[in-house]
Amino acid sequence: MTKIGYVGLGDMGSRMVKRLLEADYEVIGWNRTKSKGDWLIEMGMQWGESPRAVTEACDIIFTMVTNTKAVESVTQGDDGIMAGLSSGKIYIDMSTMSPKYSRELAEQAAKMGAVMLDAPVSGSIVTLESGKLSIMVGGDKDAFDKVIPVLQAIGPTVHHVGANGLAVSMKIATNLGLAVQMLAFSEAVLLAEKSGIPRELAVEVLKSSVIASPMVKYRGPFVLQHPEGKAWFDCQMMQKDMLLALELGRELDVPLPTTSATNQFLTAGRAMGIGDYDFSIMFDVLAKMSGIETDRLAKAEQKKK
Repeated sequence: MTKIGYVGLGDMGSRMVKRLLEADYEVIGWNRTKSKGDWLIEMGMQWGESPRAVTEACDIIFTMVTNTKAVESVTQGDDGIMAGLSSGKIYIDMSTMSPKYSRELAEQAAKMGAVMLDAPVSGSIVTLESGKLSIMVGGDKDAFDKVIPVLQAIGPTVHHVGANGLAVSMKIATNLGLAVQMLAFSEAVLLAEKSGIPRELAVEVLKSSVIASPMVKYRGPFVLQHPEGKAWFDCQMMQKDMLLALELGRELDVPLPTTSATNQFLTAGRAMGIGDYDFSIMFDVLAKMSGIETDRLAKAEQKKK
């Protein structure tokens, strides 16, 4: 039976492991903070003592961590994934990181006789838990064909987009679109609101209009009320992706004017003390600039005093 390794048991990674366990895969996991994996161990996940130990024990190894630096921390060194790779193993990174570094990892894996795929996802915790996650994959097509059943246990929609690094590029392109759309939606709501249309009604009309993308339908209502608990995708995480987009734009000579402008609103949100909210909090930043105070911003300003 194929053994699956999973390094990175955060909000998304842990729920992916849950789906793999429910699909009857044998999973060995590791996380920097072991307690985050306790509930998965209760479900049947085995614990690995290091990323290298997980890699040596498994046929397919996943990582899902915060950024390029975090990927480097779990792949390099004596206890890293690269030290545990050998011929026939497939390493799949699901993080959103630098496409350049993703290609470097693929080259390192090839020297070990292994294959590395980049496989970032499109969707949130809610999307994942409802079984609607979309996965983009870059790298060797034969390796991709081998891991399709495992990937589909995580999310049903899986696309091979080309060579190593291209899936990460596709994810970055997707996420910049999310943030830019959210800022444009905020502009539309505030223009309607200041014209005299209640915010709730403006949101409802826009959700039913020609601009009603899937993002607008599920995230648009956040301008009225954010979900309880931890943010789906906070300003810091989104800004990391926006900066990756701007870096890639410079490398490829692609002007990204709306990405650049949107990134400034994420910076403003962090400066105002609301960076821990979902990135749709950009609405509150624009609202303040429009002369409209929001409860969320008022609470953040109160904390500063």
